[in-house]
Amino acid sequence: MLLLRILADKEQAGDQRCFFISDFLSYRVLVNEVTRYTTLITISQEANIKGYNLAALFRPKMVIRLYHDARMAEVISNQDVKQIKPRYDYPNDKMHLPDEKQQINFFLKEWLQLCLQLGQVNFTTTKNQ
Repeated sequence: MLLLRILADKEQAGDQRCFFISDFLSYRVLVNEVTRYTTLITISQEANIKGYNLAALFRPKMVIRLYHDARMAEVISNQDVKQIKPRYDYPNDKMHLPDEKQQINFFLKEWLQLCLQLGQVNFTTTKNQ
């Protein structure tokens, strides 16, 4: 439901929206693909500190598939880790938490709440001459 509040009614592939939290922090929502029953989006953090650009490796990034008919979202990848299992044995080779998928979903919820509470969207207006 939080994602639906962030996205417009009729998103198209290539549409993007930036939420500015502060002078140094913003989040970008990019619509990758729109089909009849699903929408694929990427949410990523943009950090712009003067003279210092946070390496892309350390910036959070999620790919999410929205299912229109079920009105639900699924995190497809997190930090370029694909196929996130619901549960992991612990310890494991990749050092995933036993409840990794639940933790990722919780992080997504907090991320979206931050965008809705503090984010400002930059709109450009044009005047007819």
